Amino acid sequence: MPIHPTAIIDKQAYVPASCDIGPHSVIEGPVKLGERVKIYPNAYLSGWTEIGDDCQIHPGAVVGHLPQDFHFTGERSYCRIGKGTIVREFASIHRGTQPESWTILGDNCFILAYAHIGHNCELGSGVKLYNCSALSGHVVVGDNAIISGYSLVHQFARIGEFVMVGGGARVTKDIPPYMKALYESQCVGHNVIGMRRSGLFTREDIHEVRESYRTLYRSGLPFRKAVEQLASQARYRTGKRLVEFCQAPTKLGIAGGWKVENELSEATGDDIE
Repeated sequence: MPIHPTAIIDKQAYVPASCDIGPHSVIEGPVKLGERVKIYPNAYLSGWTEIGDDCQIHPGAVVGHLPQDFHFTGERSYCRIGKGTIVREFASIHRGTQPESWTILGDNCFILAYAHIGHNCELGSGVKLYNCSALSGHVVVGDNAIISGYSLVHQFARIGEFVMVGGGARVTKDIPPYMKALYESQCVGHNVIGMRRSGLFTREDIHEVRESYRTLYRSGLPFRKAVEQLASQARYRTGKRLVEFCQAPTKLGIAGGWKVENELSEATGDDIE
């Protein structure tokens, strides 16, 4: 496929013949592209960056550039984008800060326009970052999580798999798997729609997440005691995964529940779940 004559490609870069490189795009340094990668006009790729097969890098996107970190002193670090991932207009993905460290995205992620993924982030497969959302450094996001538009995620936060973060949220705490988060790191329920649509969970799996949410956020127990109770009652993989996540080391703590959920439910006549 074509390489436009105005594209600038470093001699160190590896670009298979099946790639499509658009006008005025720049590939600087030892960038390695997979098969059938499409680079749109004016995209910029740099550093020790690996782009998986069938990825798309859209106009103005920046992948593998220097981290926005005062601690960075120029050593070699890396960025890896999994196969089938789409990076839309003017999104930015920076490589690691510490020497030999990585920023990693899994397969089939969808990074929408103006989204930002900071240094040393680790995203699983199927993650979606919507327009203008931003991940600070060292954020970990589980498989199939959705970060909605204009959401901000604090450095070192952990977001579990199948989490749904609502638009404009500020995530300053860890969000357990399968939960919905809004506002200031508030878990407002479980992501039943996302779990059902995935086809990966049984009715029992989803029911256990619902009951786990009630134990963690509606029982009135101190959170640590609630986790201990959940550990004693979890039977299925989803409940056990929630226990594992909540008991793992954390730098920020675990997000709390939505304090006004009962009032909203009564006012609307709706079931929050």
